[in-house]
Amino acid sequence: MRRHSFHRIWVFLALLFLAEAWLWDHLEPVVARVVNLIPWGRLKVRSRRLIEVLPPWATLFIFIVPFLLMLPFKFLEVYFLATGNWFGAIGVIIFVKIVGLGITAFIFDVTRRKLLQMAWFHRMYEWFLDLRIWARGITEPVRERMHQLMWLMKPGRAARFLRHFMRVRRNAYRNRTA
Repeated sequence: MRRHSFHRIWVFLALLFLAEAWLWDHLEPVVARVVNLIPWGRLKVRSRRLIEVLPPWATLFIFIVPFLLMLPFKFLEVYFLATGNWFGAIGVIIFVKIVGLGITAFIFDVTRRKLLQMAWFHRMYEWFLDLRIWARGITEPVRERMHQLMWLMKPGRAARFLRHFMRVRRNAYRNRTA
């Protein structure tokens, strides 16, 4: 029983990790497009030049930028929680999560080449890639079951399934009473 509970916890954590990875993969291009819309051409060129000039260890400090940008929203989240505005707090949490993850993904994409020059960072990056493969493996049965349920829920299929289920049930009941 205890081992089964731990397995459920691991599957849940793996699903959370995959959700983060999915957001990371899908938000980075969106943030890149939004950044490209900003008419700050000189600023973007300067920031890219700055990153190219910085040593690899200094590029780590660039990751403070998303935290600093999201900090006022975190205070707003605490205010909403303190005043009992749960919907506002949940909305701010979701907004901060999506925007912060998107900005961090964009910054990582810009700084990846520099960061991977550091051996410890390269090992950690490879470890996260391995962790992602592990999470996909452990959640495969759950994801497969979800795909089956989604297939079943398409219009018309659920009704056919229920009619078939009820027919089988009626026949089983008739056979039992006969």
